[in-house]
Amino acid sequence: MRAIFAVLCMNILVLAAGAGFDSAAAGDRILTMSTTTSTEASGLLDYLLPEFHEDTGITVRVMAKGTGAALRDGMDGNVDIVMVHDKLREEQFVEDGYGTRRYYVMYNDFVIVGPEADPADIREAPGAPEAMARIAEKRMPFVSRGDDSGTHAREKLLWEHSGVPLNAAGEPADGSGWYFSIGQGMGPALVFAMEKDGYVLSDRGTYLHYKHGRSEAYEPEVVFEGDDQLENPYGVIPVNPEMHPHVRHELAEEFARWLVSERGQAVIGSYELHGRPLFYPDAD
Repeated sequence: MRAIFAVLCMNILVLAAGAGFDSAAAGDRILTMSTTTSTEASGLLDYLLPEFHEDTGITVRVMAKGTGAALRDGMDGNVDIVMVHDKLREEQFVEDGYGTRRYYVMYNDFVIVGPEADPADIREAPGAPEAMARIAEKRMPFVSRGDDSGTHAREKLLWEHSGVPLNAAGEPADGSGWYFSIGQGMGPALVFAMEKDGYVLSDRGTYLHYKHGRSEAYEPEVVFEGDDQLENPYGVIPVNPEMHPHVRHELAEEFARWLVSERGQAVIGSYELHGRPLFYPDAD
């Protein structure tokens, strides 16, 4: 009986060791990425990542959050690669040694979304900062992501250029009753703006996904677009293995190079919603 028990225990240990080896081997082809919510909420990643996996066998695990939080994941070594849209902070991330290189991948643009009737009369504003100033002047509801994302950073820049008095946080100083900072991603901000019958700054891709890619009706329209200050470039940065030796740097580089390759750029450019492109490939 003891001999049988010993054999059974040995078999269990062998099976467990084999399972652990298989799991480790599979894990070698898993890449962890922290990215802005717009790449997920727009549906791009659901379209892009299966194509990458088919070409390379690499699985990408995604954590979607604001750009600031995504970059902090890279700084802390919690991920292997980041894909975000705040060029100044991305360049600082590389300069500070947290990333090896910024690959310029694609772009879309920001738009100001609001009620079709446009009660703040921003459609004819001469520029995006002036559009924001008109919203503040008429105290129309404005929804801010307030989450340290790339979109939030661009919104704060527009407020800075608008001439509207700001508080220490870079928000309208007299925003009580009309300025709503919700600390959430792009999707919830779009929905909250509709509920408030107000305005919101959005990346075009996520807006189009909410307007045309869901069964639920989304009423607000693009009421201001086209300003140079609304351009929205995206970059991807492998985390520096000299800073965090445990990261899967080779897989991160393979993903980055695939994104900027002819194949990856073609996949990005072919992603459309109702015949409308959501992102434009523009690798260096």
